[in-house]
Amino acid sequence: MSTRPRCLGLDVGDKRIGIALSDQLGLTAAGLETLHRTNIQDDVRKIFEIAKRHCAVEIVIGLPANMDGSLGEQAQKVQSLGKKLARATNLPIIYEDERLSTFTAIQTLTVLGVKTGHNRDLVDKQAAAVILQKYLDRTYHSQPPSA
Repeated sequence: MSTRPRCLGLDVGDKRIGIALSDQLGLTAAGLETLHRTNIQDDVRKIFEIAKRHCAVEIVIGLPANMDGSLGEQAQKVQSLGKKLARATNLPIIYEDERLSTFTAIQTLTVLGVKTGHNRDLVDKQAAAVILQKYLDRTYHSQPPSA
């Protein structure tokens, strides 16, 4: 199997940003780390460094749509961060619907026997992996890899 460029996935919150990375085959996403937010400039710089270190070619950001599909204040904050990341990294920014990603992350971790109550960092990076996996499944798994 040939390799695909790696993608970075982000689950953006007000206090933390969960970060996930695709594998080299573009098949799976795994939680990488959780960034504790300080200010927008530092957040962008740290995400840029992570993307560069892992040779990511695009950044997938979870877009927090309301259950009716509308976008609220939190979505606008996420899009603002996305614009700043696009300028800083020159990488494409892709928004992926993140509805129920945290719920799915908690369910997955619970099935694995991991207690999530006091481990928000783990939940956030797992939620980023859920968002990125959804994107990979929709985008890459419908196309065969190029040789």
